[in-house]
Amino acid sequence: METEPRGRYLALVSLTALGVVYGDIGTSPLYAVRESFHPGHGIQPTPENVLGVLSLIIWALVLVISVKYAVFVLRADNRGEGGILALTSLVTPVGATRNSPRRALVMLGLFGTALLYGDGMITPVMSVLSAVGGLEVATPVFQPYIVPITITILVAIFLIQPRGTERVGKLFGPVTLLWFATIAALGIMHIVREPSVFGAIDPTHAVRFFVANGYSGFLVLGSVFLVVTGGEALYADMGHFGRRPIRAAWYFVALPGLLLNYFGQGALLIREPAAAENPFFRMVPEWALYPVVVLGTSAAVIASQALITGAFSLTMQAVQLGYIPRVQILHTSGRERGQIYIPSVNWLLMIACIGLTLGFQRSTHVAAAYGVAVTTTMVITTLLLFVVERERWKWPLWATVLFTGFFLTVDLAFWGANIVKIPQGGWVPLVIGAALFALFSTWKTGRRILAERMQQGTLPLPLFLEGADRVARVPGTAVFMYGNRDGTPPALLHSLKHYKVLHETVVLLSVETQEVPQVPDGERVSVETLGHGFFRIVVAYGFMEDPCVPDALALVKMDSLDLRPMQTTFFLGRETLIPSNKPGMALWREHLFTVMSRNARTATSFFGLPPNRVVELGTQIEL
Repeated sequence: METEPRGRYLALVSLTALGVVYGDIGTSPLYAVRESFHPGHGIQPTPENVLGVLSLIIWALVLVISVKYAVFVLRADNRGEGGILALTSLVTPVGATRNSPRRALVMLGLFGTALLYGDGMITPVMSVLSAVGGLEVATPVFQPYIVPITITILVAIFLIQPRGTERVGKLFGPVTLLWFATIAALGIMHIVREPSVFGAIDPTHAVRFFVANGYSGFLVLGSVFLVVTGGEALYADMGHFGRRPIRAAWYFVALPGLLLNYFGQGALLIREPAAAENPFFRMVPEWALYPVVVLGTSAAVIASQALITGAFSLTMQAVQLGYIPRVQILHTSGRERGQIYIPSVNWLLMIACIGLTLGFQRSTHVAAAYGVAVTTTMVITTLLLFVVERERWKWPLWATVLFTGFFLTVDLAFWGANIVKIPQGGWVPLVIGAALFALFSTWKTGRRILAERMQQGTLPLPLFLEGADRVARVPGTAVFMYGNRDGTPPALLHSLKHYKVLHETVVLLSVETQEVPQVPDGERVSVETLGHGFFRIVVAYGFMEDPCVPDALALVKMDSLDLRPMQTTFFLGRETLIPSNKPGMALWREHLFTVMSRNARTATSFFGLPPNRVVELGTQIEL
């Protein structure tokens, strides 16, 4: 972002960021401490163990979120945008070939992106199930209805997506602020009864916990990690709010609220070890239980909404960077470009969330699957950050190795404690991530092979222009879209073959996605006169932008070019793909690529072209 907000505007933006960014991490108190003392770990809630686990939680929040993400990772912006795809683009400059050593970094970033979709499916289930589970504390009568109530809430969340989140989003900040204030107050109520709990600030309690409990203590790290699972959201949403509001919301509201609540849960367990069954809701006075369940469910809905919106933004980036086929993207706000809705992603997420709810039934079962995807993504972020530290920030090697080595050790410890959950459900996000990674890599590789096959039969443009004056011309402007700047568009050759004429004005149009989030209008379009009535126009977009070719052409101000959409004919090529045994991809991937191509959104719709001004000319290509 060009300027960081200040004063009252900073407070307003920070409040909005609080609702969008910290919904996930803000609902962690619902389940993190409970899972740390799950009977399966064999860790008893003795005062020593409580202080040990609490010390791990405190230092996880401080080191991973307050230091690593809020201080350092937020600096690694790609022209103001964050997120693992933006970071991947940052460390892989334009021009890097598929044989470049940087290909491994691209693959890492792509796999991390795929895993985030798995997190987007699991988080709503985990948060809503945990919040609704508070009803069981009030009365066991609700136990049979927890899953139906959860599914109803999840379905409602996805059904409102087509309406857009702008109006609902205005409530996110105040509701989340109320949530953090409530959990802080609950914590203070119990801290005053057992102030010795502040001893957990001493990290030696964490060390003694590991020494006393050995391997079982190490496995508890998998549950402790639940307190930082929303860390990636800080980075992913940086482009929407900027560093300053995100940091302000964390240091002044989210972090104090979380710490006070965790201290309060620790104080409760020291006094009442039996409360380990559900320490969060055991903290709540009986008269406030139902209101807190409602508020917790609201916070869980907000956390789910933020992840769903994040999945939409991530999909838009992946489309623009060429990792998945074109999909329908609807804008739900006339003022905010980032307010988008993607129907296909929405319904797939809804089906996945319902299936996971029915499959896991209880939030404690979901916890087994939760964390595997996020820990892997955090490890990848740390590795990619190493390149940024050396090449962008010009850190000396010793500082880079020291910083990366320390935080990679922390990340790998959490990753190791979570990876043992694979048999209990941790395989779910990994399977989802692996499947999506296969789709991403297949589409990217398939598009490259397709471009190579088309280039093999492409006539060099200078050779075509030499004979252009010998062809009859008809009035009007024709725009031929083609990605290869140096070749003659196949649609142009097919048109000439069938119609035997050329338009008086012929535009060869290329649309390119740059490795930056947005491209200023002043740099959007470049025009080159080729002679013989031919022009080359290159339209550039960032990976966070939705292309609209007519709007881009309206920026061209040349008397010799009449590019009014209704006076222009757009010629597009439509390829029919035929899987073959030619070198390239495995046959099953070629079939997969063919299916993906058939189901992709049409170029006419994706580029915003007027349908009644488009002519498509087809060709068959063997992969």
